[in-house]
Amino acid sequence: QVQLVESGGGLAQAGGSLTLSCAASGSIFRLNAMGWYRQAPGKQRELVAVIISSSGGVTNYADSVKGRFTISRDNAKNTVYLQMNSLKPEDTAVYYCNALHQGIIGPEYNYWGQGTQVTVSS
Repeated sequence: QVQLVESGGGLAQAGGSLTLSCAASGSIFRLNAMGWYRQAPGKQRELVAVIISSSGGVTNYADSVKGRFTISRDNAKNTVYLQMNSLKPEDTAVYYCNALHQGIIGPEYNYWGQGTQVTVSS
């Protein structure tokens, strides 16, 4: 079992910045990827950014956040960060941390954090 604990959400003004953190703990063998998703009211959950460790740290971003958000990871701490700059009201959502874990045996498994609210006021 892997547990993900998010922190750093809150309220920001448009144009401001927030940084989200997500720490993984538990029986970790290898985290092949870690990332952030978000879900706004009435909308489906969508990918925001992901960093793929099994591909040498390749990152991928949603078009809506490219150039404004930066994902990074501290492998020693099993922690992923999301630096969010130039925030817009449309970034308002619950942000969920995601980790793709590979155990010693068996297939990869997706784990989710509990979510952290980000609210951007205009």
